[in-house]
Amino acid sequence: MNWQSEWLRIEPITGSRRISNFCWACIISLGALGFFSVGISSYFGKDLIPLLSSQQIVFVPQGIVMCFYGIAGSFPSSYLWFTILWNVGSGYNRFDKRKGIICLFRWGFPGENRRIRIRFSMKDIQAIRMEVREAIYPRRVLHMRVKGQQDVPLTRISENLTLREMEEKAAELARFLHVSIEGP
Repeated sequence: MNWQSEWLRIEPITGSRRISNFCWACIISLGALGFFSVGISSYFGKDLIPLLSSQQIVFVPQGIVMCFYGIAGSFPSSYLWFTILWNVGSGYNRFDKRKGIICLFRWGFPGENRRIRIRFSMKDIQAIRMEVREAIYPRRVLHMRVKGQQDVPLTRISENLTLREMEEKAAELARFLHVSIEGP
């Protein structure tokens, strides 16, 4: 939820803790665990999965391949679980009229650059730009046009905003910053 006063506006940004990421992490983890269990059950000759008899899968080569798929599937699922745990991509956009500063903050992966903080002077902001691409996977992003630099994205690329919500958000921000809106 956005927070705004006369001099300060804060917009929280959702990171990787989304329902879709939880679902994908669970699906990939369960699939990897299933493949690995089938491979191990063929090695030991015991039924670890009730629906599948260990006699149906021969350890060499099928059981080995199943174990490999299980281990290989654990890598992307671990990656997803860690990005969810660290909430990569979350943060906020802070627009402070008193200080004349815009601060964009995001959490990254652990390490030296975990905290990503970018500051701009409000004098350098030229416009708020809307990017709209309609396709199977629509892309709707708000950008901030900064003097002498590339456009800076203010919303997540995968944020599912309707055109109306995007226009309202752009209009509120442009009014607050006293800049124009550029669009498609």
